[in-house]
Amino acid sequence: MPVSSPLPLALRPARRAALSVAAAFAVALAGCAVTPTHGPSTSNATPELSTQTMHAYRGRFAVRYVDQNGQPRNAYGNFDWQQQGDTVTLQLLNPFGQTLAIVTSSPATASLEMPNRQPVTADNVSELMQRTLGFSLPIEGLRYWLASSPAPTSHAKTIVDPQQNSRLKEIDQEGWTINYIAYADAPATGVKRVDLTRQDPPLDIKLVLDR
Repeated sequence: MPVSSPLPLALRPARRAALSVAAAFAVALAGCAVTPTHGPSTSNATPELSTQTMHAYRGRFAVRYVDQNGQPRNAYGNFDWQQQGDTVTLQLLNPFGQTLAIVTSSPATASLEMPNRQPVTADNVSELMQRTLGFSLPIEGLRYWLASSPAPTSHAKTIVDPQQNSRLKEIDQEGWTINYIAYADAPATGVKRVDLTRQDPPLDIKLVLDR
């Protein structure tokens, strides 16, 4: 579900903040090559990333979700992902580069900061984002999925890209389907475009990584 210095942004109370987030974004996901889908070649390998692994990603995101009143909503903009070991800091920005939220997730706690508001904390990053923003990104899974790898914490079904066996085409894990739409062209490496979908509750995330 590919990121600029925080700028002040006047925000309203938490319940209306989620709607402001959704209204502020603009989609910019065109131009990525789509890998054709062919017959599945499955694998259940789950390589584990080192706990000292460092990753940084920048890019664009678009989220489709259903709010607490059952109404469909859209949120989109830019993101900056910084990962060191088990700690992830995710900055969400609007298309003009203004910071909307900064989410920090570690094994011990999670926090969320919004401009001109006191930070809020919780034990669970997903519940924290859902309560504050109206939608939740699967940060724990994305630590691995952005590196084109299943998370080692649960069973996963993987489908290899039929055009290049060293790459994954799809991961099915923890209720999510992760589709790798495009990889970076040489000499760059890694994922370029990835789509994530969940059925219950419904959530659609599209990520373009600019690195």
